[in-house]
Amino acid sequence: MDENQTKVVKEFVLVGFSQTPSIEAGLFVLFLFFYVSTWVGNVLIMVTVIFDNSLHSLPMYFLFGNLSFLDLCYSTITTPKLLADFLDNEKLIPYDQCIVQLFFLHFVGAAEMFLLTVMAYDRYVAICRPLHYTTIMSRGLCCVLVAVSWVGGFVHSAVQTILTIRLPFCGPNQVDNFFCDVPPVIKLACTDTFVIELLMVSNSGLISTSSFVVLVSSYTTILVKIRSKEGRQKALSTCGSHLMVVTLFFGPCIFIYARPFSTFSMDKMVSVLYNVITPMLNPLIYTLRNKEVKSAMHKLWKRSGFTCKKQET
Repeated sequence: MDENQTKVVKEFVLVGFSQTPSIEAGLFVLFLFFYVSTWVGNVLIMVTVIFDNSLHSLPMYFLFGNLSFLDLCYSTITTPKLLADFLDNEKLIPYDQCIVQLFFLHFVGAAEMFLLTVMAYDRYVAICRPLHYTTIMSRGLCCVLVAVSWVGGFVHSAVQTILTIRLPFCGPNQVDNFFCDVPPVIKLACTDTFVIELLMVSNSGLISTSSFVVLVSSYTTILVKIRSKEGRQKALSTCGSHLMVVTLFFGPCIFIYARPFSTFSMDKMVSVLYNVITPMLNPLIYTLRNKEVKSAMHKLWKRSGFTCKKQET
């Protein structure tokens, strides 16, 4: 057997964006700002939903709070390692840590896809069957749908991870991205991966594409069923934020996963969009377009300010 075939890769090198220290220092500051903003925005949303009774009791905001939690988890899977690598010339990640990162990336990412689909169903019921909304979208059903989203994400990720760890890696070990993901990692396997790629594309690509089609169909059905111009405008206003989030998240995922695992020059930028930028933008999109959330945040802010003043006196 060839010597290279007996060699087992124990760590990978994450290529990242640049090897120039001055550029990496600037990128560190930029991505640190993105990550801190993601934490602040999503934690603020979760705290507001939890402590405001008017929001906490509504299915839409219960699901919204869960989406913020998923966004926070999703960003945390890759961004801290990216920030550390900006300060490290070697940018190494052990094989085991790479597989763990890959697993949780697909676990949380798929769970978010399913949750966004659930949120589309919630909007459909709210707009098309408003009199039965609270009966249909009960807290029990919402909890079940959230749990199903997590279980679906786990099953999807388990399949991706098992297919990956069964591959032999004997070099090279440079992952052409800033995190471990299925497409760049399996390219490094020292065996033919054509069948594995087809299985993974059919898995990830099918989930992202079919979920996106279901979401678009759902919102289209809502608009078609509403006859009045005023009602359609209200529906557009209500669903607009959801459509923006869906487009920002699903667009890059379909671009990355619903095609053969060939490398494009813009892959890293697209990865930044759905791994770093979208989790940061989601809270802004929802709060800026939602009067109820802004009002609840304002009341929470006033309440906390009053409490501080009372404690000082």
